[in-house]
Formats: sequence, C-alpha cells, structure tokens
Amino acid sequence: MKIPDKPHIQPWLTISQAREAIAFYCRAFDLQETYRMEDPGGGLVVRLESGSACFWVSNDQDNGPLGGGNVRMILVVANPDEIYDRAIAAGATGVYPVREEYGWRLGRLVDPFGLHWEMGYELNPQ
Repeated sequence: MKIPDKPHIQPWLTISQAREAIAFYCRAFDLQETYRMEDPGGGLVVRLESGSACFWVSNDQDNGPLGGGNVRMILVVANPDEIYDRAIAAGATGVYPVREEYGWRLGRLVDPFGLHWEMGYELNPQ
C-alpha cells in the first residue's frame, strides 16, 4: 500500500464520450493509462498520466451534469477518514463513506456548492 507523502488534487472529467476522449487525450497529450476500471453496467474510469501530470476520465452514463458540472476532484491524502469526517462536519453531504473498493481507500461527498469530492489513496499502485 502506498500512502501519499503529501496531499494533492487530481481533476476528474466526466464525459459522455469517455472512450473517445481517453483515446484522444492519450494521442494528443502523449499520456499513459495507469488505472482502468470497467464495471458490468457500463461504467468506465481511467487515470491518465505523464510525468507528474495526472487526471481522471469517466463516462457520463446519465448524459447529464454531475452536481451541476462535469469535474470531480480527488484529494489524495493519507487520512481520508479524518478529512471526510471534517468535511461532513463543515457542511458537506456524504455520497458514500470512506471504504475500500476498486483498489482504493476512498470516500465521496458533495460540498455545499454542488461539487463532488473524493478523498483517499490507492491501495496497490502499479
């Protein structure tokens, strides 16, 4: 398990044509896929990286905005439970509590402004 040395944020783009967008970003920006999760219901999540640059792309299965926008933030931290609880206490609304799933220890919430945030860390990075 690799716990992050310091907190950092990774943007997450939700796109209706995610597969096409991922292929484009890889070609256009010389990015590599470093994480891929596909579920039987059609969900797709991919992390793209080049050097220290990193962002996520997922498909928008509902063809609608995610919380009023199409960007979700991932706060990569060593203490996701503490950060999640602090955000809830400050007025955020929980989407799901911190748990281990899809190779991550991760929780998700919506801030008072409608933006979705996930906080956690990858359990077994490649």
